[in-house]
Amino acid sequence: MVFLLFVFFLKTKTENFNNSTGQESLAYSNLSVGDLVDKDTDGDGVLDWEEGLWGTDLTKKDTNNDGVEDGVEIAKRKTSAGIEDNTNTIEENLTQTDKFSRELFSTIAALNQAGTVNQNTVDKLTNSLVEQIQNPIVKKVFTLSDLKVSSDNSVQAFKNYNNAMNNIYTKYPIKGNVVDILQEFVNNGENVNVEALSKLDPIIQQTKKFINEMIKVSAPSEISQLHLDIINALERLMENLSDIKFYASDPIIAMGGMSKFEENTDLLQSAVVEMANTIEEKLNS
Repeated sequence: MVFLLFVFFLKTKTENFNNSTGQESLAYSNLSVGDLVDKDTDGDGVLDWEEGLWGTDLTKKDTNNDGVEDGVEIAKRKTSAGIEDNTNTIEENLTQTDKFSRELFSTIAALNQAGTVNQNTVDKLTNSLVEQIQNPIVKKVFTLSDLKVSSDNSVQAFKNYNNAMNNIYTKYPIKGNVVDILQEFVNNGENVNVEALSKLDPIIQQTKKFINEMIKVSAPSEISQLHLDIINALERLMENLSDIKFYASDPIIAMGGMSKFEENTDLLQSAVVEMANTIEEKLNS
């Protein structure tokens, strides 16, 4: 199988670099960051962490007992100061790193207000960040319903499939080497070369075309799951490379891509090798 060569340009170890499903929020104790950030103890419409910024009491709706709830007073202060409530609009334009930074600031403010910021707190927040990086967003997952699956499992059907895959590889050869590009990006380990990441673009585009062509191939039902596994592994790797390119603007997204690159490379290689062995066994039967 010529298309087996496709996996080789991706294979590497990533010690140097170390959804759709969403990412988990940061967590502290049994509460997520979302719980802490959205907490409003006195129900006055002002979040607990923000009460400290305005000098109001998080346990009293009307801190100064003037008959006007804190939420109303703070809203007036914002208006008079020219601060508009653009939270939703701003949120749409935030990167994953921006969102994390906002959550982190809010969490520290809330915990500091409760007098619970200590080394244990820092450790838990650090662990949460690591977990977030290790579970990047998966943007696309293909299913068997997306593919052309044939009930024909004859030797000829397997030959046709093998030829179709070889033709795709010939049509969309991969020029460039991910390993070399990432090593150039890492540079001397101290000053990364972000410009090197632009060299990933042709590889990403060719991989996308490769996936689109694979979806069109008629796969015998006996190997349809392996066919699907290869497509999804390629999709994961393409997403990893695309995420790594965000290093300058969204480091958390980039680190997430780096953290999964080797794992997804191994999944691709495993699926391709199993496919090659299955087809060889069929053709020799």
